[in-house]
Amino acid sequence: LNPFFQAMEKEISAAFGSGDPEDVLSRAFKLDVTRDDISTLQPQGWLNDKVINFYMSLLMERSKKEGYPAVYAFSTFFYSKLSSTSHKGVKKWTKGVDIFEHDIILVPIHLTVHWTLLVVDLREKTITYFDSLGQRGDQICKTVLKYLEEESKEKRNIELTASEWTLHSMGPEEIPQQDNGSDCGVFVCKFADFISRDKPIIFTSEHMPYFRRKMVWEIIHQQLL
Repeated sequence: LNPFFQAMEKEISAAFGSGDPEDVLSRAFKLDVTRDDISTLQPQGWLNDKVINFYMSLLMERSKKEGYPAVYAFSTFFYSKLSSTSHKGVKKWTKGVDIFEHDIILVPIHLTVHWTLLVVDLREKTITYFDSLGQRGDQICKTVLKYLEEESKEKRNIELTASEWTLHSMGPEEIPQQDNGSDCGVFVCKFADFISRDKPIIFTSEHMPYFRRKMVWEIIHQQLL
């Protein structure tokens, strides 16, 4: 291992090591990530909202750099609020933000005991659902399209034409699938990572232990590798 990777491994092990669970290991985007939060990135750990929201914020930061699509990521709490209250319950969530000025919108979704990802590509007028357990999300896609119609009308006074949009749930043969009950959150983060760079999704479940450790370093340093 070269010195950089040795130093990385040392930091990652220290983050997973003993210490006060409430120790703040990273602070940015109005989020404090504690040792307890980071511990969810250990093997078989179940990622929590804090880790996923922090990682989505890192993707948004990176997207401001030259050569990357413009990305907007909603909080993990957005979809559950939208599905229970409709547009009126979340219209203040985009105060001061025109989501339609972006290329890609990421919507991480928490389905009680499972994480999935919905991706809106405003350039292609597509809404695509990514589930590492291969379940369909047709209704989720429709709910988000309706949200976009109402958001567009309210914020820009522009009517979206629903028939111009393509909605698709990725099948298990189209995207990598998890082989355990705990990696769904990591899959969501990595789907979002690759999509936000316009890269083909080429990883597999075998990459998950490596991705988990890499994410620890990225969150602590607030920098994507």
